[in-house]
Amino acid sequence: MSQIGLPFEWAGRGGSGTFLVSTANEAAAQHVESWRDWPVPVSVLSGPPGSGRTTLGAHFVALSRGNILDDVETMADETLFHAWNRALDTGIPLLLIAREPPVRWTIALPDLRSRLAAAPAVRIEEPDDALVRALIEAGLAHAGSAYAQDMPDWLARRIERSYATVARVVAHLNQASLSSGRKISVAYAKETLESAGYLPILFDDRGSDDKD
Repeated sequence: MSQIGLPFEWAGRGGSGTFLVSTANEAAAQHVESWRDWPVPVSVLSGPPGSGRTTLGAHFVALSRGNILDDVETMADETLFHAWNRALDTGIPLLLIAREPPVRWTIALPDLRSRLAAAPAVRIEEPDDALVRALIEAGLAHAGSAYAQDMPDWLARRIERSYATVARVVAHLNQASLSSGRKISVAYAKETLESAGYLPILFDDRGSDDKD
């Protein structure tokens, strides 16, 4: 698991840390860092909520001295068109950030559609197994929660592979642990998440340390 050293704002929680890089986001990270090689000075970065796309955009700004536009699906066609033309005129690179790739945007302006079709676009995918586990550990460590060594791996095998789900589950475990003062063991995680309705979570006690 490699990483980019920059402020880590996973799931909207500010704080120090890193942008963790795995196969789910490696292509996007490499594309942002190779902004000098873009065929045009505009590119599109998309990804699901909580995937770190805005944080990666901040990394792009720091590297290139360029500009970003976030949540571009909600912007008027004319706003995007003028921003695109400014980037072409000035040569200052522009990164457009969105949830969905451009083919899923509703674009009425033909000139903007043609420009988007010619622009490179990369996407951050939902996390792979390694990134899910790393995000669980990072989220627990950021909150200062104590947890059993085997718990992140146990949990990573049992929850949905999505940034939003990982964020919700980790936030719930952090709140429960910090309010109760209990270490997050496999048994405590199962008990806490079952009570909160995060099911189905299958319990496998082979090789698990259920001690608090």
